[in-house]
Order: sequence, then structure tokens, then C-alpha cells
Amino acid sequence: MDRTQGQAEPVEQTAAPSVAPAVASAAAGPAAAPAPGPVARIVTLTAGDFTLTVNPVDGSEIEPRRPGTGGTAPAKRDAADRAARDAAARPPALPGPAAPAPPLLAREEERERLVRLLGRGRSVRLTGPAGSGRSALLDAVGADCTGLAPDGVVRLSGYGHQQAGELLHALYAAVYEASAERPERTQLLARVRDIGAIVLLDDLEMGGTALDELLRATPECAYLLAATPDTRAPSDDSHLEEVFLGGLGRADCVELLEAGTGRPLTEEENAWAGDLRFASEGLPLRFVQAAALLRQRDERNQSSAEDDDDEPGVFEERPRDAAFVALPTLAEGAAPAELLASRVSESARAALRIACALGGEMPHHAHLPALVGDTHADAAVAELLGCGLLTPVGTRYRLAAGVVRQLEEAGFADTAAEEARTAARHYAWWTGHASVTPERVASEADAVLAALAGADVVAAVLLARTAAPAFAASRHWEAWERVLRSGAEAARKAGEVAEQAYFHHELGVHALCEGRLDRARAELEASIGLRGALADKRGTVAGRRALALVTDREKAGVEVSPPLRLEPPASASEAVTTVVPAVSKSAPTTPMAAVAAVAAVAAVAPVAPVPAVAPVVPVIGRAQAPTTLSEVFEEAFPLDPKPAVAAPVVPAPLRAAEPRRKPVLLAAAGALTVVVLGTVVSLAMTGSDPETPAGGVGPAASSTPTAGTSGGAGVPGTGGNDPAPDPGTTAPDASEPASPEPGLSPDPNQSQRTPSRKPSSTPPSRTPSSTGPTGTSSNPEPTRSVPTTPPVSTPTPTPTPTSTTPANPSATA
Repeated sequence: MDRTQGQAEPVEQTAAPSVAPAVASAAAGPAAAPAPGPVARIVTLTAGDFTLTVNPVDGSEIEPRRPGTGGTAPAKRDAADRAARDAAARPPALPGPAAPAPPLLAREEERERLVRLLGRGRSVRLTGPAGSGRSALLDAVGADCTGLAPDGVVRLSGYGHQQAGELLHALYAAVYEASAERPERTQLLARVRDIGAIVLLDDLEMGGTALDELLRATPECAYLLAATPDTRAPSDDSHLEEVFLGGLGRADCVELLEAGTGRPLTEEENAWAGDLRFASEGLPLRFVQAAALLRQRDERNQSSAEDDDDEPGVFEERPRDAAFVALPTLAEGAAPAELLASRVSESARAALRIACALGGEMPHHAHLPALVGDTHADAAVAELLGCGLLTPVGTRYRLAAGVVRQLEEAGFADTAAEEARTAARHYAWWTGHASVTPERVASEADAVLAALAGADVVAAVLLARTAAPAFAASRHWEAWERVLRSGAEAARKAGEVAEQAYFHHELGVHALCEGRLDRARAELEASIGLRGALADKRGTVAGRRALALVTDREKAGVEVSPPLRLEPPASASEAVTTVVPAVSKSAPTTPMAAVAAVAAVAAVAPVAPVPAVAPVVPVIGRAQAPTTLSEVFEEAFPLDPKPAVAAPVVPAPLRAAEPRRKPVLLAAAGALTVVVLGTVVSLAMTGSDPETPAGGVGPAASSTPTAGTSGGAGVPGTGGNDPAPDPGTTAPDASEPASPEPGLSPDPNQSQRTPSRKPSSTPPSRTPSSTGPTGTSSNPEPTRSVPTTPPVSTPTPTPTPTSTTPANPSATA
């Protein structure tokens, strides 16, 4: 049967201190009314140096606090306000007659010692296993300590808190009248230092340095910390008193059973209680549950006896004891959750299934009619509490220790996915209702977060969208951050880009209020990018305003953690791989250009190591990556100092790669230097190679002087000032024609030219000298013409015997 059909239309309620009036109409369920969007419930808060406007539609807006507003510590609460605050910190009253609380047995010695230590201003850590009665002892001690401290007794719950920050904010809100302010860390520490109260902190889940931070921040407070043995121990410098809470004795266990059943025990039940005390180590919770088992047994026996009296055939003989229910076994007494759940009402069993789906969190009793589908389901919480299956945690109830595992083994978690989806849809409707105040949503924070964790992506996005503004407005910012992160992940999986942009914007605002500028910049930049893709102008403007505040805080020198966008510099052991373009052998390479490049490299001074983080870095105004050797050297080794300008704001992925830019350029420059040096060496070795390809000195360019070359004043056939050749050297035949080399021009006017060293756009004409027999310079060769087409292969010189004219006609004259 559908749980959301055939029910009345919800009626809006006005604000009230309790959650019950606002959700009394919630039995109608979300299907009875159209699913509304985020209610425009705008709340303005003061968060440190900022004014935060929580806008559920377009995203929260943040701006600097106006001068003259805030900054001063508010007044403390008086005795009447503290009493009302203390009542609000307790679990809500349940419908129906109040059940008698179990007596506090065998705890008088611990109770007196705790009151004595707290009265002296000492802090105590009360350690006991789950179910040992720590919460009941804390209530008794709190009643005895009334009036001992100037700020009274403050009750806090440490369940789910691993850090001291949220507990300090809860303590501040309990003592000061600050309904619309959440101070930043410096203000918070300055104000809680003046609090003098006895703080009862139940369900402590932190220790070590986190606990030391809490104690140092409030030196005028005396703490009574209740924790389990597996909780992290405090440090040696905390100077906490340790009080261990053990189990009850046999007589106390029997007395607790008799108080729970309302009658004395029989001998059989007395023996059974002794065995149970040995198996459970005397934990009071086990005997509260055992008393519930005995009560259920008495009810079943009574109803069975009444049925037997109404049946005909009363004169027939039969054993009367056969109709009675036997005592539970020892195993059932040690793990009674399955047996107890089988004997409660159907609404109570449905509530247990919902609690199993929510990880043990029991929703407020006013939500159960809508979740279960029964208008009388709100009485299930009192029924389960009387059975010992629920235990109070702060302002709510949750399944007792060990009950979740026992119920899961009994099959109560088989429908957990369906129950979680139902709870998520219900809470999405309820948190967005206009009559529900942010404080009521904050009181159901654990159940809302549990429903969010088990919901599908569509329901999770809707629930996170409606619950996040309520958590922000109620100053429950730990839950605000958790629901935003869950909503961003669900929106990413569902493909909801607009919702994903909203969650990233809220995460950036939250990080800015907390002083985490690196996280705020990353989240806001992601939100601006997503909203820019959606053409959301209003959201983009809100994101840019928040990002401008981040930039202002960074320029102001606010001490923050190292930015996440910066990476550590590459170590010397990291290998940098650079792709260097290959040099083609056929490309026209000038030795003088190569020598000039090597000289330029040698002229560059050594580069100092690049610092890890520099506030101002030079920016090279180049539109594209360097492509030539000169551009690479210009970027890697700037010879002319350029004015340092501030680095532009770039996206986070590009910013993360900037520290590695210069090492890559240096490696590229070094690789190109190696290529240049290799080219020079190759050209030097090619000069004496007789098999040099085209473009070099081939076999036709003989180093032996020819008979037809012009001579000077010296020996004929040589240069004007060359010495005479060795007489033993045979001169070549003058009648043999010279084999012209490909690319040579037999121009007689250029026979005496020397190569020009002036750089030009075309390769200069070269007249390489040769070595004569005595090692002197030989006659210059004819001028080499510039080839119009690039050489394709190495041609074989072919002599042309068509002419017997000497290479230089002037020599024959």
C-alpha cells in the first residue's frame, strides 16, 4: 500500500519552539502537495568580518561587514534563558503518559566524587562501555552542580564531532545571546575564554590534540566528558581526572529487573538474572531490555489465560502450564533486539526498519506518521524507548548500542534502500516548507544527513538543495558543509549542471567565511565556470563578487594555509622529457650560424635557481609557444631585464602547471645546444670526407692546384705570395679538363674573391682553401652558386669532356 495516498492536505504552522507543531501536518506526506522549489527564506547573518545573506534561489551573497556593525561581544544569557536552553538541549517529550525512568543504582560513590571534582574546577573523563548508564549519571551530576558556576550547567553532545571547532560554537551559542552571529575563529576564542560553566559533554568521540584544543580554549570551564573505552585517550598534558564506570552487582541487577517489571522475581527468574548478569558483565542496558522481555512475557501469559477461560470444555483435564510462555534463553537475553521487535506493534516495527535504513537514527516522532503511513505511529518512539531499543543522544533518539547489528541480522535492513528513498523525499519536502524554521531543520541534522547518504541521486540533489540554506541560516555549519559536498557529488552524477554550480558557490562562500582562501578560490572558480556555460548572469555576478573578496583577503596578507593550487617545485631527481625537432641533413646549415649560436649560449650567465613561490613573476608577452632557437633562448635566458608585473588570474589547472614551465624551457634550450654542437662537429668532420654529399666539398673540388690557375709573384700556378711547391711533387696535366662540381660556376671574374663573413639572407659564396703538398694554402676554387632547388640526393659527379678550356682563361694568357 502506498504510504502517501489517501491523506489530508498539509496545513502551514507558525513558528514554535518544538518541532512537533510544524510536522504535525507532515502525515500528509510530500505527495499530497506539489513539490515546491527552494523557499525564498532569506536570512542575514554576521560571519566574522562579513555579512552573509543566505539566498536559497541564486546562492548566498557575501560582502564586507559595514563599519560600526558587529564586532562586539553580545550579552550572556540570564538564569531563565539558561534554563530554557537546557530544556531545549534534552530529547523531546513523547506523546502519551510519561514512562518512569530506570533508577540510578550503585552510582552514589561515583556521583559524589564527580560533583566534588567539578566543584573544584577540575575536568573529569568518565569512561564506561556503551550501556553502562553514563548519560543517566551525567543528568544526576548536572542536577547536583546547579549554581556552582557563574554561567550555569551547559549540556553538549559530542556525537559525530571529531574536531573542537563545532563544539566551541555550540558552547558559545548556549551562553551568549547571539542568534544572528557566527564569529570567526579569533573572535570565538576570545569570547569563549570568558565563559565559566560546568560543561556536560556526552558521547565524546575525540581525544588527543583536538581535546587539548577544546580544554585550552576554555580555561574557566570544568568539563565532565563521557566516553567509551575505545575513544582516543587524552594527551598527558591535559591533566584530566579519570573515573571508570563498571557494571552492576547481582543484587543491583535483580533490583533493576524488579523495578522494570513492577513485581518481585520468582526463583527461576532470579537464577536467570544471575546468569544474564555474568554474560552481560552487569550492564544496566541489558537489564532494562530484560525487564521489557519479562513484561512482554507477562502480557502474553495473561492474554493466554483469558483466552483459555473463554473457551468451552473447561471440565476437560489438561496441563495449565503448557499455555504459559517460557523464560527467554540466555542468548536471547544477551541479544534481545530480535525478540523484542517481534512483540511490538506494527508501527514500531516499521519505525525500526526506517532507523536501520538511516544508520540507527530515529526520526522525530512527528515525522513517523508520514514515513510509516499510520496516523498513530508517533507513539512508536515511546514504545521502543520503554523496551530499551532506543537511547537518548543530545536532542534526539537513536538505536541503542548493538541493536542495529541485531536487527540487520534479523532482516530489518532488507528494505533499507526503499526506506532511505522515502525518508529523503519526505525530508526534501519538509525542509523546504515555509513553516519550518532553520532551527528545527538543524535539530534533525543527523537524520537528514543519513537520508541523504542512502537516497538516489535525484532525491539527494533535491534534499541537499532545500536543506543547505536551512543549515546555513541555523549556524550549523558542519552539517552545511557535509550536505553541500553530498549535493555536489549527487548533482555531478545526475548531470544537473545548474545545481552543481550552486553547490560549488556555496562551498566557496563557506570556505571564505572559515578563512580557507585556497579552497574558496577553487570552489568559486568552478562555480563561475559552470554558470558561465549556462549563461547565468546573476549567479556569475554573485560568484565574481565573492571571488573579489578572496583576492582582497589574499592581498591583505591574511594568514591562511598554503594554497592548494600551487605545486612544489620539481626536484633534481625528476627527469624532464622534452621533444626536440630532428635536424635534417639536407637542410642548409651554415657553420658560421652554428658557431654564432654556440657563442651566444656561452655568453649567457648562469641562471640562478628559481624560488618555489614568488609573489611577483615576470610575464612573457608571447601569444604562442616558442618555435625557433632564438625564441627558446629568449624565454629561458632573458638577456634584457623586463619589468615585473603581477601574474594574471588563470584557471586552477593552468596555474598548477606554471611552476614547471621554466624547467621545461631550460631543458629544451640545453637539448638544442647539444644539437648545435653536434652539427658543428659534423661539419668539421665532413670537410675531410671524400664521400661528402651535395652541398659539401666533393671529389671534383680537388685540393691539388691546376696548371691553368692564375699565379702571382711566386711560383706559377699558386697564389701571389705562396711558397714554391715541393720539387718532388708531380703537377697534374694541364691539358686534362677540370671536372666542374655540381653547383659551381666557372666565372673568371670571381676567381680572386674571398668568402664574405657578413650574414645575409642567402648562404654566402664560399671558396674553401685546400692544402698543398707543403701544407700551404692552394688556389681558390670557382665561386659556388646558390642552388635554386633543395638537393634531393647525393649525386655522383660526372665529368663533362666537351671542353678543354681551362677553368681560368686568364691563367693561359
